[in-house]
Amino acid sequence: MAQKRDYYEVLGVAKDASEADLKKAYRQVAKKYHPDLNPDNKEAEAKFKEANEAYEVLSDPQKRQQYDQFGHAAFENGGAGAGYGAYSDFGGFSDIFDSIFNGGFGGFGGGGRQRRNGPQKGRDLQKSITITFMEACFGVRKEISITKQDTCPECDGSGAKKGTQPEICPNCHGSGEVRRIQRTPFGNMQTSSPCSQCGGTGHIIKEKCTNCGGSGNVRKTKTLEINIPKGIDDGQTLTVRGEGEPGLRGGPNGDLYLDIRVQEDPIFHREGFDVYVELPVTFTEAALGAKLVVPTIDGKIELTVPEGTQPEAKFVLKGKGIPHLRGTGRGNQYVIAKLEVPKKLSQKQKDILKDFEKSCEDSSHSKKKSFLDTLKNMFS
Repeated sequence: MAQKRDYYEVLGVAKDASEADLKKAYRQVAKKYHPDLNPDNKEAEAKFKEANEAYEVLSDPQKRQQYDQFGHAAFENGGAGAGYGAYSDFGGFSDIFDSIFNGGFGGFGGGGRQRRNGPQKGRDLQKSITITFMEACFGVRKEISITKQDTCPECDGSGAKKGTQPEICPNCHGSGEVRRIQRTPFGNMQTSSPCSQCGGTGHIIKEKCTNCGGSGNVRKTKTLEINIPKGIDDGQTLTVRGEGEPGLRGGPNGDLYLDIRVQEDPIFHREGFDVYVELPVTFTEAALGAKLVVPTIDGKIELTVPEGTQPEAKFVLKGKGIPHLRGTGRGNQYVIAKLEVPKKLSQKQKDILKDFEKSCEDSSHSKKKSFLDTLKNMFS
């Protein structure tokens, strides 16, 4: 048989540890190795049982004194370690640790659990809404309809028939919980569970409201006018406070979350708060320069395309982008020159272009000259 470890070593405390130190150490070890947190882990189960046995001895002043004097020999004949550490006797993880960390063992876990029948916030709702690109740029007010649970107007949410009131549950006396004392190797342990008679509400409705059937809520469709701010983007979420479902027992309403979907625009493309526009430019306009009409989200403007504009040239229109969301200032608009080469030419047009090509000096096509020079050096 393997030799037992020292109980103080098991809990990781000194031999002069106080009762509070023992409790704190046991709590940490028990939580770490509890079988509910370590399923099918035989080593963790053994360490959990070992910790149970150590704490059962050291938490009892008389047994601790015997252990300090005689060691494990003090309990060899069916003493402290016999039968303890069988965690199945304590119920599941939620029972034992509810007691340990929420008021058990003299409350060393700190703070009791929240009352089951206290106020609770209502359920949040989610809905998608689609807007146009321009509506996203400058904001818009939209009407939407949502179907949700709402406070019953007949009983004002009490669930009781008009003229009556819910009564305090005689089984739990309004607490919503039934407490019981459970004997464990550590002493008596208090656990609690929802009251079966009132379902944890703390109240019983003898005469239910005929309009809502005692639930306190009715399903209805509500129309809301929503202010969508300028600058909002596709995929962002707008929160409408208090437009979710009603809370329970005086709790606040939930919230409504609107998922914004922005339709694609045939001309404008958005990146952050900047706008991009692809501007078709002919060969002649690019070569000779031109004044071209460019669309912006504010309307049309005239843009000067300089002589010799190259494909993919980028022009910046400062402050012509999208307004910053809930802020000041705007992004920019970028105009990208897209050179359009004619596909079908007459013979006359072809002859003119050939004559034009012959008349061009190397300096007119510097990139092509550099490329040809590189090829020449590479293969010479």
